Amino acid sequence: MEYSDVDPSGKYERPDIPKELGVFERSDLAYDYENMPENKNLKRDLDLYYSRRAYHGAPPFIPHAVKSERSMGANTCLQCHENGGFVEQFDAYAPVAPHPDKINCRQCHVEQKENTLFKQTNWKKRKQEKFYVNALPGSPPVIPHQIQMRENCLSCHAGPSAPKAIKVSHPERVNCRQCHAANNQEVTKIKELTSFYREVR
Repeated sequence: MEYSDVDPSGKYERPDIPKELGVFERSDLAYDYENMPENKNLKRDLDLYYSRRAYHGAPPFIPHAVKSERSMGANTCLQCHENGGFVEQFDAYAPVAPHPDKINCRQCHVEQKENTLFKQTNWKKRKQEKFYVNALPGSPPVIPHQIQMRENCLSCHAGPSAPKAIKVSHPERVNCRQCHAANNQEVTKIKELTSFYREVR
């Protein structure tokens, strides 16, 4: 694990600490995000966000040409996606990677080569998750997706590249998971799906 598995005394295991600490990764930029003017030319909405994923929860594909088949990490991808910023070539702000410590980007993210399917299938995308689902009336909405690889909330939910529908109004509060609980049903469904695939195989 990136962070220590035990407390300073060495007595107790803390396997959940990396997820919790990930929330604070961009906390030093929270007030900057709060004071940024609205990006009225933002082209990145939720439809575009979901269109760049093969299925619910999938890593987005790369919607632009890449320098080479072996390009990855700090040498290429993270130049724009580690901290975001305006990219003149695309006339847009680069989305911020929620896990810049994972430098082998091309292990999960692939370049889009075609706009059509190379072979017709009966594959159907799952519907996108519902937003603003509350565990109790009046309570903050639950987190509608897995936490793994998305621990850094502000990378997607704040800043000039964040889609308006999921952009938070209070990035300065930083400790998102103090109020927003993870939706354990999502994890349960993934476990059920994994078990099903194992049975089929």
